[in-house]
Amino acid sequence: MAEPVLIWGAGAIGGTIGAYWRRAGIDVLLVDKDAEHVEACRTAGLSIEGPVDSFKEVIPAATPDEIDGVFSRIVLAVKAQHTEEALDALASHLAEDGYVLSAQNGLNELAIAQRIGPERTMGCFVNFGADWLGPGRILYGNRGAVVTGEIDRSIRERTREMHALLKLFEPEAVLTDDIWGYLWGKLAYGAMLFATALTPDSMSENFADPARAPAWLALGREVVAVAQARGVTPRGFGEFRPEAFAPGAPETEALAVTAWLADYTSRTAKTHSGIWRDLAVRKRKTEIDAQIGVIGALAREKAIPTPALDRLVTLIHDVEDGRRKQSIETLNELLKACSSDLTPAP
Repeated sequence: MAEPVLIWGAGAIGGTIGAYWRRAGIDVLLVDKDAEHVEACRTAGLSIEGPVDSFKEVIPAATPDEIDGVFSRIVLAVKAQHTEEALDALASHLAEDGYVLSAQNGLNELAIAQRIGPERTMGCFVNFGADWLGPGRILYGNRGAVVTGEIDRSIRERTREMHALLKLFEPEAVLTDDIWGYLWGKLAYGAMLFATALTPDSMSENFADPARAPAWLALGREVVAVAQARGVTPRGFGEFRPEAFAPGAPETEALAVTAWLADYTSRTAKTHSGIWRDLAVRKRKTEIDAQIGVIGALAREKAIPTPALDRLVTLIHDVEDGRRKQSIETLNELLKACSSDLTPAP
């Protein structure tokens, strides 16, 4: 029997990909800290629900303390803030010639490469819509871009093999020699999603409101400026074009992109971001520091001011810690950091 692909983190991303791979006949082993979820996956089965697909697969699954042996392919799909903890647990299970694929949001490839070595690190950009609903249940709300590539820009046999695996999940998955461009492009969008989570409104309602547009513009511009300072040209997906937020780009181009985002996010069963769900439903910490806070740290290395991103981090912490509510008033605090002459959203 072929060595299974180890998926460390069986939530929205890891669970969805794992279920598709299992259905396609790929040997998969899910790892998750939630014992109830693990038991459901390996007994009753993992249910994928929603408008994209609906099926159930019984999948081998285990908690971290139950894992034994080494694996050549480990897909890391935990929340970004849990990357270091996961690496501590999985490092001894990674084969000497194996690699870790980061199927996460953010720039976690930097931390993974530092811990296990860049030659054992592979990048992945994921933008499909999914939510963990409970033990053994995942909502697959909409298809989205999936891109994989080596962080050193090479294309190897293992890269092609992983790309072929990902195509079993998303037929239009892309193999790239510029994974950093995709990851930074996702961060520009991701920063905006964090800001939408400051309110109780859906992603689409946020992007469609012209009074809130200065927030999306400021956040996008700051992310792109930092990426460019690091020698990266962010890449987009669909009609999300990060270059519209580049320094000197006409504001009309950025506004056209946010109008597309309003339409794009209206066409999914996943009406709110996973960030909003962490705050409003699961009442837990978000990935704000690991995703957005790290951009501010990288910006300071290049002496680039990021007032909107820095304020966003503070406001998300305020909501996490109960000092503020998810409300228009909280978003208006972000808008104050984006422009000095803004009219607050009604």
